[in-house]
Amino acid sequence: MPVDLLICTATDLESPRLRQQVDPARVEVLRTGVGPVNAAHAVTLAILRTRPAAIVVCGIGGAYPGSGLQIGEVACADTECYGDLGATSPDGFLDMEALGFPIVDGPPPIYNVLPMQVFPALARVRFVTMSSCTGTEVAARAIAARTGGAVENMEGAAIAQVAAIHGIPVGEVRGISNLVTDRDTKAWRIKEAATAAQEALLSWIERR
Repeated sequence: MPVDLLICTATDLESPRLRQQVDPARVEVLRTGVGPVNAAHAVTLAILRTRPAAIVVCGIGGAYPGSGLQIGEVACADTECYGDLGATSPDGFLDMEALGFPIVDGPPPIYNVLPMQVFPALARVRFVTMSSCTGTEVAARAIAARTGGAVENMEGAAIAQVAAIHGIPVGEVRGISNLVTDRDTKAWRIKEAATAAQEALLSWIERR
């Protein structure tokens, strides 16, 4: 049955308030699993089944040094970017545009950076999707400098890519659970960040 909105969360932890409060006749909440392959597979099946008018990713993310974002804040993706899709070289990282391989044919062709059309939060920054979570400040600063990104996650770009292939508007909202620096899980606030993201998305749904 068609739905107005498909909400994608990687884990059950990121969706309890959504499942309690959305209208299931209009909004489907989908747990995709963690990582880009799980996300792409799950959202593709859901698109074929529900034919959503729009898709929003909701969850937690880490903020890169220099982003200006703090733990507990909420931001949405202005654009999504594959942070590690490409090739390494003696001269530095080569993204898909440098390699000459678009991930979505145009016009215009899409390479590592995917456009977003839905913006559920006021703060809009570039999100970066990585296949492995960054665990050192040196690496985090390098990725942020190379991509122009502010928030790291593991699923957003894959879902945005599938949405682009199917011509469906997509957005992404995340609560900041940690700063991407030398890995210290004691400083993470996962539950609080997940709650903040869900509340922001629910407020946006109410205003639609």
